[in-house]
Amino acid sequence: MAAKELSPAEIEKRKKALASPMTAKIIKYGARAQVKVFRLTNGRVGNRWRIGAGWKKPVPTLLLDHVGRRSGTVFTTPLLYLEHGDDLVLVGSQGGLPKDPQWVANLRATPETTVHLKGGRRDVRARVADPEERGRLWPLLVDLYADFETYQATTDRVIPVVVLTPR
Repeated sequence: MAAKELSPAEIEKRKKALASPMTAKIIKYGARAQVKVFRLTNGRVGNRWRIGAGWKKPVPTLLLDHVGRRSGTVFTTPLLYLEHGDDLVLVGSQGGLPKDPQWVANLRATPETTVHLKGGRRDVRARVADPEERGRLWPLLVDLYADFETYQATTDRVIPVVVLTPR
């Protein structure tokens, strides 16, 4: 399923909406709610994303633990993921916001971490895909969740792709 092509006017409208402080709050509190529900049900609820392109084609979600690079605090973020062999692949899109999500920088600083999947957890080591690997993974990610292409069209940054390898 391909993402809908956005006109320049639609891209500008989306950028303006993303710049709203309310957008960041919605993302923050929505993520907190999903983490609580996922944990309470051991992933039976909250393990599929059914918003946007995920409405007709639900996308698997996991909980990513990451250590704040300045605070040392452990944070947990719900994210869509792609299984690629033994690896799990994440997209640092943050809905097309202008900056990478904090979890990307946190994983660069402390790559050893844990993810929580439906029914269990897995210890992993994170790395940001280089441009060549990203180029191979990106079409698979867009096939998984077509809105990733819209997010890339909306932002001026290259959205990072993060690969989690079992450890």
